[in-house]
Amino acid sequence: MVEEYDVVIIGGGPGGYVAAIRASQLGLKTAVVEKGKLGGTCLHAGCIPSKALLRSAEVFVQSKKSEQFGVIAPEVRLDFSIVQSRKEETQDRLYKGIQHLMKKGKIDVLEGKGSILQAGKVLVEENNGSEVILNAKNILIATGSRPRTLPGLEADGQTVMTSDEALKMEKLPESILIVGGGVIGIEWASMLADFELKVTVIEYADRILPTEDKDVSKEVQRLMKKKGVKIVTGAKVLPETLDKGEGVSIKAEHKGKEVLFSAEKLLVSVGRLPNVEGIGLENTAIELDRGFIRANEYCETNEQGIYAIGDVIGGLQLAHVASHEGLIAVEHMAGKSPAPLDPTLVSKCVYSSPEVASVGLTEEEAKEKGYQIKAGKFSFRAIGKALVFGESDGFVKLVVEDGSNKLLGAHMVGPHVTDMITEAGLARVVNATTMDIAHTIHPHPSLTEAIAEASLAVDGFQIHG
Repeated sequence: MVEEYDVVIIGGGPGGYVAAIRASQLGLKTAVVEKGKLGGTCLHAGCIPSKALLRSAEVFVQSKKSEQFGVIAPEVRLDFSIVQSRKEETQDRLYKGIQHLMKKGKIDVLEGKGSILQAGKVLVEENNGSEVILNAKNILIATGSRPRTLPGLEADGQTVMTSDEALKMEKLPESILIVGGGVIGIEWASMLADFELKVTVIEYADRILPTEDKDVSKEVQRLMKKKGVKIVTGAKVLPETLDKGEGVSIKAEHKGKEVLFSAEKLLVSVGRLPNVEGIGLENTAIELDRGFIRANEYCETNEQGIYAIGDVIGGLQLAHVASHEGLIAVEHMAGKSPAPLDPTLVSKCVYSSPEVASVGLTEEEAKEKGYQIKAGKFSFRAIGKALVFGESDGFVKLVVEDGSNKLLGAHMVGPHVTDMITEAGLARVVNATTMDIAHTIHPHPSLTEAIAEASLAVDGFQIHG
């Protein structure tokens, strides 16, 4: 049995299913091949479940502080089974929503493993045991990624975990070691500390969140320590020293010495690897670059008619980047002229408590690129709504070009900054100046007043600081 399509998409995550919807809107006959569930890692083992857990941790902490707001709650306790049930209910609701969108768009969904036989042909080994070959004018690879481990620190599902296993924990341990202080590691450290675990983060670089602005890293480290997280930077974990006798222990080189760390469980959070195995790349002329599929600005591989998007091509491994690349790819297939993705226009978020958000260049990156810069910084301590919320830690920092005052980058730590960052993202898209931002009348009281004040602070004109 052979089916004919304009585009066959291998992978139904946030890149693949969004691309399928746009392809359908453009009149392309579309099929999605997904061996698991539509929504991919983001919905089932990443963005959504982790944020559901983070929200429960946030409510738990707020409940314990409720007396500050005049709300007396004599007994606040955590039922982790309910936390997990709520997470799963959220996932299920969103999964059903995606299924509905596939039906609405008349998109064929094949449940099974897709592999490329040659350009224009995809073999689908369906989960029910049957096989089908799909002929496609275009193929889009959107197979995503999986957690990276370190040799000797492979997940065993019990003592040593990646984020995949951690999301499935039926009960919380009393203590945990987290290897890696990047985005995922800090989100888990924040969450588990709020759930009252003893948390230690071991980071190889000289600071946590090493890709963020240095001021942001410093502030987040201060606030993580404030909530009880032990953070050790500049430390190289020695996997060969792993001992899983009583709980788990491991040594790390730190300041010229070997230091022993122990806890009940260990979480390895050292990045993600692209899923390129078993999808038939050997039957194509597709090239890899450090394990990632090489693609141009329109997501085309060097095999005509085959595109690739999302984590599998590297770059910014973010769900919203995969979705946007999916739009670029199918619009290019349809003969449109989409604008290539500009990484400096992509907002990046860390959903820890406090939250972190950024867009554009850090102060260090701007200087390296030769810009003469100015920076404006404003604390949430002077923002009325932050005080009303009882969350006044953090700041907004804007990096601008001296002379033109065009916004080069925005960096935020504090309450709800993952919702606020889009204003700065739009400012980057339209090449706004800090005066454009400052002259935008921000409602009072609102957290976004910090953005306006930071814009004014670039030239020393802040009102409340």
